[in-house]
Amino acid sequence: GRAGLSHTEPRARDGRSGEEEEEEEEEGCSQRYPGHIPTSPLQKALLAAGSAFMALYDPYRHDMVAVLGETTGCLALPNLRDKMKHHPEGYRILQERPRIRLSTLDMARLRGLPDGSLGREYVRFLEDNKVSPDTRMPPKFVDDEELAYVIQRYREVHDLMHTLLGMPTNMLGEVVVKWFEAIQTGLPMCVLGAAFGPVHLSARKLQVLATELVPWAIRSGRNANCILNVYYEQRWEQPVESLREEIGIFPPP
Repeated sequence: GRAGLSHTEPRARDGRSGEEEEEEEEEGCSQRYPGHIPTSPLQKALLAAGSAFMALYDPYRHDMVAVLGETTGCLALPNLRDKMKHHPEGYRILQERPRIRLSTLDMARLRGLPDGSLGREYVRFLEDNKVSPDTRMPPKFVDDEELAYVIQRYREVHDLMHTLLGMPTNMLGEVVVKWFEAIQTGLPMCVLGAAFGPVHLSARKLQVLATELVPWAIRSGRNANCILNVYYEQRWEQPVESLREEIGIFPPP
């Protein structure tokens, strides 16, 4: 089969010529990892605008929230990656690329851990709120493979943030977690969710949010170490209170 190919015009595995691949790379449009969808700056801007509108209209459209995070994280994601690279545990996470999915979790073992441990409380959170780590969408629009992993990691530890912050998955809980994550990550998606999520809350919940929960979330976010620098998979047996104290999260009000 090789004899039929020109040595001056090698074919790529997907049938494109080397010349075509070089042109795409020069334009920044080559696929960088499985599932990656190359987009231009204009296309990213249009995707960001559309996904922001839909996410504000329906905050439970997780697909739109995911697109918004990817198309607006061009400054925040490199900053998060640099924080991970300059931290021993974060650097190891970047090197080993762990994933939090049902296929990687020993759910029976986590259920058998003592009450109050990270693993037991994480499983309790998943079961009580009927959520699964497998619902986290893989990245598509981030144009750097390493940064794509960073946003994937952020998504997969989101439920662990709920567990550590003691917040449910209702709108009030999500807004509180978004305030904490906005301070921690600087992702515009989190800032938008923190700022506009409260419009869906009742007056009574708005009062609790403004007087108790948001000030606590902001203080915790500022005080805490980078949440992506914790190898949670190796902390399942650690008590939640101990891990909160280590990270710098104040006890929930």
